[in-house]
Amino acid sequence: MQEVRISDITMKQSVKSADFTLTFKEKLELSKLLDKLGVSVIEIEGIENNKIDGLRIKSIAANVKNGILAVPVKHTRESVEATWNALKEAASPRLQVAAPVSSVQMEYIFGKKPQKVLESIAETISICKEYTDDVEFIADDATRSDEKFLYEAVSTAIKAGAKIITLCDTAGTMLPTEFAAFLDTLYENVPELKNVDLGISCSNELCMADACAIAAVRYGAVEIKTASYSTATASLPNVAKIITAKSSSFKAYCSVRMTELNRAIRQIEWMCETDRSKSSPFDNGVQDGSDKIMLSCHDEMPAVLKMAEDLGYDLSEEDGVKVWEAFEHIAARKEQVSSKELDAIIASAAMQVPPTYKVDNFVVNTGSNTSAMAHMKLIRDDKVYEGVSLGDGCIDAVFLAIEQIIGKHYELDDFQIQSVTQGREAMGQAVVKLRSDGKIYSGKGISTDIVCASVHAYINALNKIVYEEEEE
Repeated sequence: MQEVRISDITMKQSVKSADFTLTFKEKLELSKLLDKLGVSVIEIEGIENNKIDGLRIKSIAANVKNGILAVPVKHTRESVEATWNALKEAASPRLQVAAPVSSVQMEYIFGKKPQKVLESIAETISICKEYTDDVEFIADDATRSDEKFLYEAVSTAIKAGAKIITLCDTAGTMLPTEFAAFLDTLYENVPELKNVDLGISCSNELCMADACAIAAVRYGAVEIKTASYSTATASLPNVAKIITAKSSSFKAYCSVRMTELNRAIRQIEWMCETDRSKSSPFDNGVQDGSDKIMLSCHDEMPAVLKMAEDLGYDLSEEDGVKVWEAFEHIAARKEQVSSKELDAIIASAAMQVPPTYKVDNFVVNTGSNTSAMAHMKLIRDDKVYEGVSLGDGCIDAVFLAIEQIIGKHYELDDFQIQSVTQGREAMGQAVVKLRSDGKIYSGKGISTDIVCASVHAYINALNKIVYEEEEE
């Protein structure tokens, strides 16, 4: 039986869609869920900013153990090289070369004449082949292109070395029978297409994307672009269910684990539908499970630093030594150290910098029938800056007041509170993890007042970001 590869483009869609967005942490979690679900190909957006996007691709590559990780490139050698450097550690990396093949998109979006488009396709695929054999050519708006030009574009991509050709019904105006006839004609006019894999991508403009995808399977398509969260393309759960239910008719199967499908899709939907509220500094919809013990007193320094890297930290050699020494001190007293404890170790030991911002004072007012309000005063360069904000609780209010003062929102990657001592005057410890340019900065605060501990943890992390930004 032929395997039909299910490809998920949800992360790509989140960049274009106005309906939902995904934070850095949510993208990492989504990649884990899709890989565990058995999705054959996970597609993510390419590189716009080398530093930020390079780190994002590397982090996702570390999560995808079983499937193919596909990333698009721009039509330049520099883009291909930068993308490959970020992607090369993936278990199964793929480079994607996309080009419009309809006259409207070629001239007005791509800014090239037909002959130049063909030359660019051939050249970019050839460059990609220097790094990997798994190169995909994506023919955007293929169903509205001039037939002869489409045949030539597909032939050019195959001759240049593309192993998979993906045809896009970008407008989404075809019925399943029309799409099947379109593929049949293409096979007749481009015989070499039978020597490579055929992929398809259908827009859901007429609510026919799922049906067109299934029709394409009958005509030899072995890869289908879908989305695990409802977007304007074929639905991952629908396509997987149809192929599984009709596998004997299609003489095909997919690798999606059907027993885990519904639960995984519910998690993904919850994540995608959890929007960042303007009345809250908290960003992501990642459902964090119980903290897993990851390290023991028997682990050596490389294992500890590798775990820190997996948590999102980019430690310098000096900070790595400090974290290891602090870990040894903790591990000498207890055999196991959890991820949250490692966060606290890094927050207190790594990248201690001169404080740019200092807390002058703050006041929080709240009640059972009123929103919490925070009045915050911070000192920077001997000047006092004030912020006032409402929030859904004390922590919301004080964090938003800080954001108001600094005039910037940093992704709040994680926030932890735990007791350090016991009794009425117990000390509370807060750890705040902020993400800037894809990199994690953590801060720690301790106080008998959890709000005060949280404020100091946030400011501690903020000062590390500001210090590094000013150094750069």
